[in-house]
Amino acid sequence: MAALTGMVLRFLAAAIGARAVVEIGTGCGASGIWLLRGMRAGSVLTTVDLEPEHHRLARSVFMEAGFGSGRYRLITGRALEVLPRLADSAYDLVFCDADKREYPEYLTAALRLLRPGGIVAFDNALWADEGTNLAHRDPDTASVGELREVVFADENLVPLLLPTGDGLLAAVKRAD
Repeated sequence: MAALTGMVLRFLAAAIGARAVVEIGTGCGASGIWLLRGMRAGSVLTTVDLEPEHHRLARSVFMEAGFGSGRYRLITGRALEVLPRLADSAYDLVFCDADKREYPEYLTAALRLLRPGGIVAFDNALWADEGTNLAHRDPDTASVGELREVVFADENLVPLLLPTGDGLLAAVKRAD
């Protein structure tokens, strides 16, 4: 994860006083550290990943950064199977950095999970801007392009596309 993208995540979490955050795609824990640094004291990061090894790495990184086990919840499993088990409107921020082909479905899940005023964010939203190239048929970049179109067309969202790293697409969920 690019440091500037991490700083934006920390800023977003701090700006909304995030207490409950969902991360889809734990990876090695880098984005989780940025999110935790922006979240309020006593808040909880719920991070979902298919790979138990990613959780082992993240747990180590979180502990090394001074975040006790009460500050995060690691859930191993396929995100689209785990997310339905999480509570509706209970989260302040949802950050997605996992299977790009599932980004549109993550958006649907995130909108259910988020409280009004909450933020959904997607990493790799520009991916060399290939998502807008109609001749490009890569399923990942096509899915990212589809996601951008849906987010910008949804009147219940206030979107922003930032050119940090490979692009960060963020959107505020308007009140119902």
